[in-house]
Amino acid sequence: MEPCGGGGRLAELRREAAEYYRGHRVPQRMEEALNALFPLCPADLYGALANYFSTFSKAPVICKLAGRKVLDGVGKPTLEVEIYCTVKNYEKRICSAIMSSHSHVPENASPEIKEGDEKERSDTVATAVEWVNESLNTMLRDLKPTDQCEVDKMLGEYFRKKVEEKKEIQKEEEEAAAPLSCAPSAVALSGGKKAAKPGKKMSSTERTIPPAEPIEPVLCGSLAIGGTSLAVAKAGATINHIPLYLHIALLKYNQDSPKEMTLPRPMITLLNCEKFSPAKLQLVKEVMLIPPAQLSLKQGIERVLDVQKEVMRLLEPAGKVPSPQLADNKKGKAPNTGKKAPPPPLKRVSHLGCLITGWDNLEQPLLLMQTACNNIGLELGTDMYLAINCAAHELMDYVKGKYEILTGTFKSPDEMVDVYVELINKFPSIIALVDPLRKEDRQQWNNICCALGSKCYLIAEDAATNISKLKIDQSMNVPMCSGVVLKYINQTKVSDLIEFTGLLDGQRHITILGSPDGESSDDSLVDLAVGLGARFIKLGGLSRGERVTKYNRLLAIEEELAKNRTLRFEANFEFTDFAEETQPEKELSDVIPPPAQDSLPPQLSQPALQVHSLPAHLPNNNTLT
Repeated sequence: MEPCGGGGRLAELRREAAEYYRGHRVPQRMEEALNALFPLCPADLYGALANYFSTFSKAPVICKLAGRKVLDGVGKPTLEVEIYCTVKNYEKRICSAIMSSHSHVPENASPEIKEGDEKERSDTVATAVEWVNESLNTMLRDLKPTDQCEVDKMLGEYFRKKVEEKKEIQKEEEEAAAPLSCAPSAVALSGGKKAAKPGKKMSSTERTIPPAEPIEPVLCGSLAIGGTSLAVAKAGATINHIPLYLHIALLKYNQDSPKEMTLPRPMITLLNCEKFSPAKLQLVKEVMLIPPAQLSLKQGIERVLDVQKEVMRLLEPAGKVPSPQLADNKKGKAPNTGKKAPPPPLKRVSHLGCLITGWDNLEQPLLLMQTACNNIGLELGTDMYLAINCAAHELMDYVKGKYEILTGTFKSPDEMVDVYVELINKFPSIIALVDPLRKEDRQQWNNICCALGSKCYLIAEDAATNISKLKIDQSMNVPMCSGVVLKYINQTKVSDLIEFTGLLDGQRHITILGSPDGESSDDSLVDLAVGLGARFIKLGGLSRGERVTKYNRLLAIEEELAKNRTLRFEANFEFTDFAEETQPEKELSDVIPPPAQDSLPPQLSQPALQVHSLPAHLPNNNTLT
């Protein structure tokens, strides 16, 4: 009886197996595969069969997130997020993303402030690792890595919940500390001298300038949100077997594959002008080169390297820095200031990947660039352009209510506009000013845009660091400007970048993707810039591995797009004439007069911008026509 019973069970299993395989159409697909492959006679038959059946496998889903502490390019702790997916029934590591760190602490901060910032950074990385390995790991399990919108939505909700929890904790702490504040404190009495400083700052001069906006606190652990969002985007690209930049472009344009793609033009830092004695110049933080739009990226970077080599040669011999007279004799463009040669550069490379230098006046680094270009047969304004990162938010003396542009030399916000107008008139090869003013000086932003908007880009970087504050009711919470520098830091999500760059595109602003101070070796920023259609990318200099790896990625993308015949070159640099763009408003209403020029709103609706292209050849009188 046992053999009969065993045979009956075997027959039942065979029937179940046949129904199972027929239900999944295995016999039919096996026949189709064999019929399709036989005429081809592939060398690897089983490989071809595996490829055929893999098209019918289930889509990979996230099975695990792993967060860990790593070091960025300057040795500071940051977060790495790894994505594991279930692929063909196996757990497989798909990719990882390393977040770049960003700090609001200025370079000249006290050791105590820097130490506190390092402690805060260490705590936020530890918390971020905990979030990734615990809460986010559970929350995102079984989600498709290709569903970026859903992932980012869940990450956003999780972050908002953490913010509310933090507010509740702070509220409880304040309530608990409230009774103590009623008692007299010896500390308050002993701190009288320090308390006098804020009172001293409240002078009539200071009241004439808007106070600095408080720095929005960064929630401890927020790196986990940005790191996870970017890692999921990279995983989605890997799963779809496409490069990250194309994956981002498909997300931005709703899966409509672009027929052509443009590459962002690099703003390459050549000099980092730090604030150290005996140098006097404070106004310039970075001197950057922008290759002309007619060159390929490869040609442009090679040209910048030639200029950099010549600059290093000029700065190498002690006491032989090019004088203004040399530049005057060469081109006759800038007057001889008669000032002494600048102090020699420090023999070290900045964290930005460029040479650290110090100068006594604003013209010296610009004349150095001009001389270096002249020596190798290039003309600034035709064969190469300049950009200046002013970082004006670091220069304000709130006691005087003025910017300290040179040691002991102060300028009011209105006077700063005049300084920049004179600078651009003297050096028209400068086609971009980054952070020429604090974001709080919105009236002066309006003024400088109307005065110089048709000659160069006026770019806000400090005002655009925290993307979460930039978009308010479909409007931009930034001053009037040509464009903004976006940085992928903290709780920024890929969907945030896509949404905000779409808003910038609609308002005809240019987008610049910027590299944070604490850069990592992850080159995803380049793919983000290409996929989002950024006009420029600001990566620092052509030194240090974490910087150079991004330039190499940019060159690789250019080569790939050229090979696929999908690369489109921008014809020229175009500027916006802010003074002219307000004219159509006067014609829209005969009853309500337009706002006065000195009361224009910081954000403009831009129905019809007047666009000016940079001339192919600048005249010798240092003025743009």
